[in-house]
Amino acid sequence: GNANEDDVLISAGIERASTLITALPEDADNLFVVLSARQLNKELKIISRASEENTYKKLKLAGADNVILPDTIGGQHMASLIVSPDLIEFWDNLSYGGNEGVNLEQISFEQMFDDERDCTIINLNLRKETGCTIIGYKAPDGNYTVNPDPTLPLVPGSKIIVVGNSSQIAKLQKVYRINNDIT
Repeated sequence: GNANEDDVLISAGIERASTLITALPEDADNLFVVLSARQLNKELKIISRASEENTYKKLKLAGADNVILPDTIGGQHMASLIVSPDLIEFWDNLSYGGNEGVNLEQISFEQMFDDERDCTIINLNLRKETGCTIIGYKAPDGNYTVNPDPTLPLVPGSKIIVVGNSSQIAKLQKVYRINNDIT
């Protein structure tokens, strides 16, 4: 059916869905789907594709949580390959699985701890305990810190971003009793 019609979204289960990705070829269609979906499910996480940069703001205003501009991203990526080819190739291997043994994962405070304990990044001793390296921190307000200070306190609602090979990530999951559904 046509995703621009509320009946189609409802029959697809939009009212009980947790996430919607709309990647239709026309920005106007994505905008209409975002508007309709947001009205039908206020809690829905919506990720939308856009071709034109001027559509980005409109999709955000309509209720999209994230807007991806694949043409812009692709162009920036190709330009970066000219300036820093080895760095971009390394990043691609991390991001797209060219090196199957390397994983980037995000782990929430709540996945690591059952209580609201006082803990800093250095207290985790993650590198020694698991081999994983913390490369980022997301505060509860949504702000990111790259290469966070080891004395940064971990608080409820925060997340750490770690890099490690498959066995290191498995060890992290075991040490903190995290299931394989890392979010």
